[in-house]
Amino acid sequence: MTTSAAASGRWRLRQPSVIPGFGLTLGFSLAYLTLIILIPLAGLVWRSASLTGAEFLAILSDERTIKALEVSFGTAFVAALINVVFGVLVAWVIVRYEFPGRRIVDAIVDLPFALPTAVAGIALAALYAPNGWVGSILNVFGIKAAFNPTGIVIALIFIGLPFVVRTVQPIMEEIDREVEEAAATLGANRFQTIRRVLLPGLAPAILTGFALAFARGVGEYGSVIFIAGNIPYVSEIAPLLIVIRLEEFSYGAATAIATIMLALSFTMLLVINLIQAWNRRRYGHGA
Repeated sequence: MTTSAAASGRWRLRQPSVIPGFGLTLGFSLAYLTLIILIPLAGLVWRSASLTGAEFLAILSDERTIKALEVSFGTAFVAALINVVFGVLVAWVIVRYEFPGRRIVDAIVDLPFALPTAVAGIALAALYAPNGWVGSILNVFGIKAAFNPTGIVIALIFIGLPFVVRTVQPIMEEIDREVEEAAATLGANRFQTIRRVLLPGLAPAILTGFALAFARGVGEYGSVIFIAGNIPYVSEIAPLLIVIRLEEFSYGAATAIATIMLALSFTMLLVINLIQAWNRRRYGHGA
C-alpha cells in the first residue's frame, strides 16, 4: 500500500502542468532568491562571525545597543497592534459600506506605499512637533507626540496600516453577509457574531497583516529619524545605530547589531507563522 501510494505521488509530480516550464521557473526563482536574499544575509552573518565571542557579547550587552533594540522592537510591536485594530476597522468600512468618496478612501490607504518615507517623516514631524498643527493642540493636554518614542509609534502606524488593511480586505470580501444574518437569527448578538463567526475566519489574515506591519516597522528608517529625536538611550532606533557605527568605521559592530536584529525578527516571525499554522488546524482553514 505504501509503495502504491509513493508511486501514485511520483505519477502526480510527473503530470504535465497547465503552465509549462516548472523546472525552468523554479530554477530562476531559486537563483533570484539566492542572489537577492540568501547571499546578502549569508554575507552579513559571515562578516559578524569574524568577531570573537567576547567581542560579539560585548556589543550585544552594550547598554546603548540594548536600548536601541528595545526602542525598535517595542515601538514596532505597539504600532502593529494599533494597526491591527484600526486596520480591521478600515477594511470593514471599505468592504461593508457604500458611501460617497469610498474609492478615494480606498486609494488613500495605499498612500504610504507610494510616498517616500523621508517625505512622510518630515510631514509627520511638522504636524506633531510642539509648534505643529496637531502637536500644539496635544501640548495643551501635556502630551508630547514628537521627538520621543511616541513619535516613532506614530510614524510606524502611518507606514504599517496598509499592510493590515490590504491583507484583511480580500478575506473580508469573501465572507458572505448571509453568515452574519444566520448568526443573528440563531440569537447571537453583534459581539458574539464578531468573536465566533468573523474573527476565526479573519484570524490568519490579521496575523499576517500584523507580521508584515511589525517587520516593516522594525527596519524602518526614513520616516522615523525625523520625528524620533534620535536621543541615545531614549529614542534612538537600531537602524540608526547601525548607520552611526558604519560612519565610525566600526563595521564589526554594525554587522553584529544587524545580525541580532535579523535573529530576533526571524524568531518572532517564526512564532507568528506557528500561531497561524495552529489557527488553521484549529478552525480547519486551508485544509
